Amino acid sequence: MRKFEVGIVGTGYVGLVTGACLAHLGHRVVCVDVDAGKVESLSRGVIPIYEPRLEKMVSEAIERGSISFTTGLPGVVQGAEILFVAVSTPPDDDGSADLSNVADVARTIGASLASGEREMPLTVVNKSTVPVGSGDYVSMLISEGARERGGLAGSEYHVVSNPEFLREGSAVYDSLFPDRIVVGSDSRYALENLRELYRPLIEQSFPTEMDPRPKTSVPFVTTDLASAEMIKYAANAFLATKISFINEVAAICDLVGADISNVATGIGLDERIGSRFLSAGIGWGGSCFPKDVAALRSIAREYDYEPAILDATVKVNERQRKQVITKLQRELHTLKGKRVALLGLAFKPNTDDLREAPSLEIAQALDTLGARVVGYDPVAGKEAARLSGGSLRVVYDLYEALEGSHAVVMVTEWEEVRNLNLARAASLMENPKLVVDGRNILDPEAVTGAGLVYRGFGRA
Repeated sequence: MRKFEVGIVGTGYVGLVTGACLAHLGHRVVCVDVDAGKVESLSRGVIPIYEPRLEKMVSEAIERGSISFTTGLPGVVQGAEILFVAVSTPPDDDGSADLSNVADVARTIGASLASGEREMPLTVVNKSTVPVGSGDYVSMLISEGARERGGLAGSEYHVVSNPEFLREGSAVYDSLFPDRIVVGSDSRYALENLRELYRPLIEQSFPTEMDPRPKTSVPFVTTDLASAEMIKYAANAFLATKISFINEVAAICDLVGADISNVATGIGLDERIGSRFLSAGIGWGGSCFPKDVAALRSIAREYDYEPAILDATVKVNERQRKQVITKLQRELHTLKGKRVALLGLAFKPNTDDLREAPSLEIAQALDTLGARVVGYDPVAGKEAARLSGGSLRVVYDLYEALEGSHAVVMVTEWEEVRNLNLARAASLMENPKLVVDGRNILDPEAVTGAGLVYRGFGRA
């Protein structure tokens, strides 16, 4: 296996996971970030996010000398054979992706290339989620940055799109055992570089504690830049649409007396549909689905095309969060003076990410309606309290959140939330002892048998 000198620009969620996993495969990785304090912490093996297995992987790579951290991008550009750009692309007010961070990095890459001599071309890999056409945009900015320093001596770089498909909470697993690796470029040299870089993943030949391996090989999909960029957006938009679809069906189930759990099982057994992402409830959040769906809608409107399905996907998702308030009002009648507990605050389990988390929106709405809101999360509680602006009081024991509550909302399906002691919950809560199961994770009969009132989504 050939070992590459790899640079990673950005030590956020994608950059840090990518760097740690490439170091695990045996490559020599240098991660760059503008935040000197963050770089210092990472150099000691202290990571800023909660992600299972990641801290251990980073610490082991530091001990082996296969990963390091710096603030100096020009030096990394000069030393790298492959340079990943993994900086943030937050949404603008219109939903389009803000590429200012990508642009700054691209210009610096160009200036750094012009300031030194290289023995081989640099492969620049867009790992950030960027709109269609961004590969050409990055290439243009690299050239502009180089011209400002006197220009390039020939073709010294190639731009590649290599979108990530990581799920928060299982990002390390997804990196080592991906469903596919997608690479887009018009450069055969760059495509072969990426194929060789990822060879241990493609062949599943790297060392792992998982035996047997969940995969024997991984498809390596090569395409053009624009198609690779579209694959990322289309994948996340489809999954978001699938969730909104099952929530739409759940709303109809509520009306006709059907049970969405049985319906989802029945349709999910069809191989053309599949069972994943057919869980009805509060809906989707996080950093990827909202941002990517918004960006794809924005791209469509740039070309005067109205993306009706995507618009409906967002509308249904917004309605799901309001359904929590509606279910509470139907049982409690007035929310003024009522205590409501939210169990789980991160947007999904096994992460501390609160971006677009339903919990914060629900807490704000309840606070506006006069309820007293208390929340619990095993890892995201402190940050949730800060972000809530006073609408949410956070406690650090699940059952303390239930004490004196008139209602509890199951927001995030952490394992300890799934395994709630119903009898203990009933003994702590005040009438009507309402459970709004925002993830349909509890057994309705067990809940009512414990003396609680159960309300799910689409469950007869």
